[in-house]
Amino acid sequence: MIIIDSQAVKNTCNASVESKGFCFYKATNGIKRHLAVDILGFPFFTHCTAANVSDDAGLVEMLTLNIDYFQSKPVNIPKITILLDHGYHIDVLTAKLKKVYPQIVTKIRFQLCKKPSKQEKAEQGKSGFVPVAARWVVERSNAWMERCKSLVKNFERTLEHATTKINLCFVRLMLKRLAAPS
Repeated sequence: MIIIDSQAVKNTCNASVESKGFCFYKATNGIKRHLAVDILGFPFFTHCTAANVSDDAGLVEMLTLNIDYFQSKPVNIPKITILLDHGYHIDVLTAKLKKVYPQIVTKIRFQLCKKPSKQEKAEQGKSGFVPVAARWVVERSNAWMERCKSLVKNFERTLEHATTKINLCFVRLMLKRLAAPS
């Protein structure tokens, strides 16, 4: 299973004009980080775009850049489930990805994360925001990134440097976990 989300991050004055965009949904002038993680929260793929790029377009870019991962998967294994929030549109994603790699629908399937209804929240005695267990993994990964001081905002001049900085943050995190005494 791959869990995907995007995060809008404000730019600093260092960012180049090409990397700047305005996300109306989050009212943020900056970049958007697209993150695909496994069930432990470690990244499969990372990608940065201008903040005005839609979640769907950013996801298509990220998967297109990493299409060799899906091309190398045998057809006879179970499909990879890609869990999305409600900011994505499965029919649009499927149509765009079929143009890039027609056999991708035999290897992946998109699934929207189920939001708890008001009735389900009331039965649990909860109200307002209630985290969804499977989706919370990618949100935790975003929080891990926020612990890297240089990732609180976008300080990088290019989107490639911003993506590299995310990858370095996760390499550092994984190395610290491997080196931790047991």
